[in-house]
Amino acid sequence: MIFRRKKTDQLDDQPITEATGTEHPEGLRPPDDAPHGGDETKRKRLSLWDRSKYLLLLTVVWFALIWAAMADNPLLPFGDAMRIQVRTGWWVFVIAGIELVRQIHFFISERWSRYHLFWTRRIFGGFERFSHRRFSAWTRFRLWRAFAWVFWIAVFAVVAGKLLHTSPPLALFQAPALLWKAMPLLLQLAFAFFFVVFQFIGLFWFLSRGGIDVYYPDDIKTRFTDVWGQDHVVERVKENIVFLERPLEIEEKGGYVPGGLLLWGPPGTGKTLMAEAVAGETGKPYVFVDPGAFIQMFFGIGVLKVKSLFRKLRRLSLRYGGVIVFFDEADSLGRRGSLAQAGPPGQAGLSPAAFQHAGCNGTAYLSPDVQWTLARTALSSGATEPPRTGRSRFVAGAGMGGGGGGDMGTLQALLTELSGLKKPRGLVNRYVRRLVGMRPKPPPKYRILVMMATNMPESLDEALLRPGRIDRIYKVGYPSKPGRVRTYEGYFSKVRHELTEEQIDKLATITPYATGATIKDLVNEALITAIRGGREVIGWADVMQAKRLKQLGPPEDVEYIERERHAVAVHEACHAVMAYRTRRHLEIDIATIEKGSDYLGMVASVKPEDQFTRWRSEYEADILVSLASLAGERMFFGQDSSSGVSGDLESATTVASLMEAIWGMGSGISSLTALQSLGIAEGNPEPRGKAGRAIGFGATPKAAADRMGVGRLGERIEFLLSGLLEKAEQILAENRHDVLALTHALETHKTLTGDDVIAVIERRQGPLIDGTIYQGSELADDLESYHEAAVSAHEGHTNVQLNLPVVPESKVQQNTGDGVAAARS
Repeated sequence: MIFRRKKTDQLDDQPITEATGTEHPEGLRPPDDAPHGGDETKRKRLSLWDRSKYLLLLTVVWFALIWAAMADNPLLPFGDAMRIQVRTGWWVFVIAGIELVRQIHFFISERWSRYHLFWTRRIFGGFERFSHRRFSAWTRFRLWRAFAWVFWIAVFAVVAGKLLHTSPPLALFQAPALLWKAMPLLLQLAFAFFFVVFQFIGLFWFLSRGGIDVYYPDDIKTRFTDVWGQDHVVERVKENIVFLERPLEIEEKGGYVPGGLLLWGPPGTGKTLMAEAVAGETGKPYVFVDPGAFIQMFFGIGVLKVKSLFRKLRRLSLRYGGVIVFFDEADSLGRRGSLAQAGPPGQAGLSPAAFQHAGCNGTAYLSPDVQWTLARTALSSGATEPPRTGRSRFVAGAGMGGGGGGDMGTLQALLTELSGLKKPRGLVNRYVRRLVGMRPKPPPKYRILVMMATNMPESLDEALLRPGRIDRIYKVGYPSKPGRVRTYEGYFSKVRHELTEEQIDKLATITPYATGATIKDLVNEALITAIRGGREVIGWADVMQAKRLKQLGPPEDVEYIERERHAVAVHEACHAVMAYRTRRHLEIDIATIEKGSDYLGMVASVKPEDQFTRWRSEYEADILVSLASLAGERMFFGQDSSSGVSGDLESATTVASLMEAIWGMGSGISSLTALQSLGIAEGNPEPRGKAGRAIGFGATPKAAADRMGVGRLGERIEFLLSGLLEKAEQILAENRHDVLALTHALETHKTLTGDDVIAVIERRQGPLIDGTIYQGSELADDLESYHEAAVSAHEGHTNVQLNLPVVPESKVQQNTGDGVAAARS
């Protein structure tokens, strides 16, 4: 190979073939061109071993023949045995002579180019060109295979003839008789071999059983009408049924039937139920794969299970015209994605203590998306979707270690089965037809719909999610409000209840992000509550009690001392009154002073409608609700405050920081993240260009930050919080009687629903609590006196000298009866 300079400004040398002189672009050779690794005019030289190995083998064979002759006649001398084998074993010398001639031919070809080209291009090259012109590749393969059979049969005949001391043709006819005589020994050896093999086969066969359940069409009663709250997903899934039942509609037009479907979303949203409904609607067999089916003790068991599973699927597909296989919790099998590669288990997650200290639950007064913002800011978890929860208790932790589920090779076996080559069916089709030179029939089209469900789609391997394996990916998210209403109506229709349509609509409103599973569990808990109370019909009070139990859990069996109970009630009443007066984008869901596992009291709020944008006024209202605890404690306890406000202050400070630095909702409009990426924000090095010149505003990072107000960010945040704290103090001062009335209601009933909180503030009848008792001035004076006594006990660390004010018995009975009647109306 030589190199020629191209007539361009480029300095690259391009290889040019010596034979044709054509250039190979960028050093690449044509597909049919052989690699040019050296001098092609001569044969590559052989090593000493490659040159002599066959001659050595023939030498060993000849001495073996001499040894066999001496073994037959122990009196035969070695010299006589050699002379005898020279006469009888002449064929060894013939083969050795042929091999010697071949090696001489190679030796000359390695040193004489003209000799080498004559044989390669004229003799063998001409024969190869002739065979390629006359015969196809398949015919050439069959001819070569026939020649190989004839050659090895001839070798066997010669060897057998020498051993039997007869001619090779007669040895071929005598071989079956000798084989029949040796059959008992061969059967014993075969039995011993297969006995050992079948032990392992049986062991692995039994280990590969289980975890895969087959449901036939008559076994599945689930239909799409049983899937509530996911109508938009059901409509898209129905398309796959059409293609499964009538595949020719798309295949005749040049398309292919989508064979894979992934349903992902939070737990309990109906993914498994939807897969059962698909099988029920189509009348096809439904194969359920258990999540732990491929987690085994020994390597290779998972691969055997995958192979066995798809063999069963192919049989069912041919028998019933299609089959549906459902992999539940698919991340346990295909867990090799970004989340699984995030790190080892045990990474820091977000616990309730991340945003609160002992005392008030600070994040309970923020909307869910604000809570998620706080979580991402504190931990930089990198997750993409906020946690969905029906209550505002704490932010659930994010971050998870990874590891591939199952054993080695299971995922790879699944990927191969989903899109790999399908072998022809049948032993006769695969082997007998090939033996007689016929092409095997192609495999049939297997109608297999693969459905998978997971709540961690980011942990799945990308190769598993590619089109051709998983063609469609649908999110089965939390039901919307109409979906929740439909789900509540479906489950309440199965039990006796006295809830009105308005109450079911209200229940759907105060349980955002409720799934089908949680709704079913709530209705069942309400039924248990009613039965425990000796009632046959579920009422609104039973539903609210079940909701409190599911959201908050059973309260701890702890009693506050009287002055601390009053302080906690004042704290939570300030939050509730502030939320009622200032916040319109959220509704109060529940208020309680019953101590839980991670809070002393809480006021939780829910969104009355689905909203995807947030405004400055809403964030300011969130901060006001958070600061209400500090403002209220200072106002009601003589400028004193407890450590329970620490979580509230942390939440308020974080939201205020984001408003000032990120969202443009403060006194400045620059984005702190952009300034940090440019190296302008204080404390970050300024990036440099190739010439060493600063990229930015031509000044040092400190000077640029000071000019843009970044260095005074803390002062701006403090100014914003101080202004909102003053506003919170003013609002609470104007609503002092509402705070004390709600404090009394909390101390009396421990837990109030959102409607009852509003009823107390508005002095009207609530679903369970009568707020009209707080209209009179006499009870208001009693509440003020009790509060003053509680403050005195707080200052002196003594017992409260007054008893908690109570409502007159007659009025309590009257209001209680009205409340029960209102709850059941």
